[in-house]
Amino acid sequence: MPRRLSKLGLIALALVAAPAAAKDKVAPDAFSVSMPAPPPAPPSNGAIFQSGYTPLTSGGRAGQVGDIITIQLVERTAATKSNAANTQRDGSIGLTPPATGPLSLFDPSDVGASGTQQFKGKGDASQSNALSGEVSVTVAAVYPNGTMLVKGEKLLTLNRGDERVQISGIVRAIDISPDNRVLSTRVANANIRYVGKGEIARASKQGWLQRFFSIISPF
Repeated sequence: MPRRLSKLGLIALALVAAPAAAKDKVAPDAFSVSMPAPPPAPPSNGAIFQSGYTPLTSGGRAGQVGDIITIQLVERTAATKSNAANTQRDGSIGLTPPATGPLSLFDPSDVGASGTQQFKGKGDASQSNALSGEVSVTVAAVYPNGTMLVKGEKLLTLNRGDERVQISGIVRAIDISPDNRVLSTRVANANIRYVGKGEIARASKQGWLQRFFSIISPF
């Protein structure tokens, strides 16, 4: 009997851990730092101006692979949904049979019917999220149309666990401020992750056995 219970426990652990691992699966280099490429050897053609220099009009703005951009996290979302329904229907019918004659089979008080139907329903749902702060990332690629792929992460090691902020996406050069800052709302195809590890994160999660019973519970 104890062996059977241990087997059931292992099966439950596998069922619960497999979806969680698949859901949190991220490529190892998804948010890795991008280093600048080594500069090519200058051509020996005797000219004073060569290609590969940043234009004077761009100032100190990031525009090459490996440059650093600071993403200002100003994410704030809110959603609200509500619905209500109210229906009502009443009906009645009454017949008065003749009091005399061969058809006087029922008493007038015995013939009558009525019915009432009523339904009320209401539902509300709301959700809000907010994320603020700053994360410095590096330019991973520069595309011909002037957009850039940026990615990076910030790891905070605290006394009760680790906090990791990861972000990647595409930004336009025109959205970068002179001090190399860009709002997170200006990042296209943004992938922002805020995850934590440690005893604080573990305390806010259900145990594996409780998650198992939550999955198979019909209620």
